[in-house]
Amino acid sequence: MNIQFKKGVLELCVLSILSHRDCYGYELVQEISKNITISEGTIYPLLRRLMEDGMFTTYLKESSEGPPRKYYTLTERGRQEQAALAAEWRRFVTGVNLIVEGDHGK
Repeated sequence: MNIQFKKGVLELCVLSILSHRDCYGYELVQEISKNITISEGTIYPLLRRLMEDGMFTTYLKESSEGPPRKYYTLTERGRQEQAALAAEWRRFVTGVNLIVEGDHGK
């Protein structure tokens, strides 16, 4: 998939997953990778930026498989941003589909 497409939708993907449950970084990578090919190196800079923007907070949780994991949990601001981005995405996809499918205002 085109890298620019991915960059544009990863923020929405991360916020959408976190709107359903708290996750740690690698878990987010695994979840997104079920549908979109990404690497860990792609997601961590995005997580840092979203954290700085106040979209979520973090907490540590003990793991039976090693050191404690840093979990991400959405803030109210993050929930609002996710809802706004999801609505914008739906409008965008609808418009693109109309163009791709050949309905050019007929």
